[in-house]
Amino acid sequence: MTAAPFTGIHPMLYAMFGADGRLDRAAMRLETEFCLAHGAHGLAVLGLATEIGKLSVAEKHQILEWVGEDIGGRRPLAATISGATPAEQIELARVAATNGAAWLILQPPPEKGLSQSDLMRFFGAVMERVALPVAIQNAPDYLGIGLGNAELLDLARNHANFTLLKGESSALAMRRTIAETEGRLAAFNGRGGLELPDNLRAGCAGLIPGAESCDIQVRIFELMRSGNPTDEAAAEALYRSILPLLVFLMQSLDNLMCYGKRLLARRAGLGPVHDRAPHGTPDEFGMACLARYGATLGSISP
Repeated sequence: MTAAPFTGIHPMLYAMFGADGRLDRAAMRLETEFCLAHGAHGLAVLGLATEIGKLSVAEKHQILEWVGEDIGGRRPLAATISGATPAEQIELARVAATNGAAWLILQPPPEKGLSQSDLMRFFGAVMERVALPVAIQNAPDYLGIGLGNAELLDLARNHANFTLLKGESSALAMRRTIAETEGRLAAFNGRGGLELPDNLRAGCAGLIPGAESCDIQVRIFELMRSGNPTDEAAAEALYRSILPLLVFLMQSLDNLMCYGKRLLARRAGLGPVHDRAPHGTPDEFGMACLARYGATLGSISP
């Protein structure tokens, strides 16, 4: 089994926009500092929660530059790499590495109808041209495409830098994937932190949740890895306290962006949240749910 090169809670940063519709430099710096101040083991950017589909190439580069500057090497940075062609992904990977990324998460291309062989060739072409450790975002429920465990194993056998996996599935499915890929891939699950304790029991190296509850999720991770039964019971109690919130946020990606951002803004002192179209619109009922479920987290700033 390959030793996990990275572990822990690596929150995926939201893209924060200003009233003028542009990326908000100050808010994104505060988001980064909030996560670091409250123990995040690393940070991730340019994933689905970063609203990658709404960002221009220049904005992707801007986020990498800002977050790389703000982290300053204090924690590892994971960059999700998207693009329709291997050349586009290789170029974005180059920019990520230039700005201090420690590892990359390759997204499948947006092309419909690709076979497993097509997808393997696409990923392989990118892996051959980058030097950083690489993960694949295997999230067919969210992206509509993904690889089977046999295909993941074949890629891992043929590409030495393919050492990680970003999943979006149940703890049961993650356990099967870890077993069927012979422990070669350090697996990180997403889904906002749902099933956090069971994901760790299943063999995940960590999770990539949203930023809004990363402080609590870091505490759960630390308690779970102590190996002490009393700490494990405390971790379960903490997890139960945030579970209603996670279920509420993870009803859909739109829901996560709409309400997760607002909870983060309240806790980290980011100021008003401005959405970029297309977007979900918060309503009175939803904000009441958010206030009720988020009450146990408290309002804290770095």
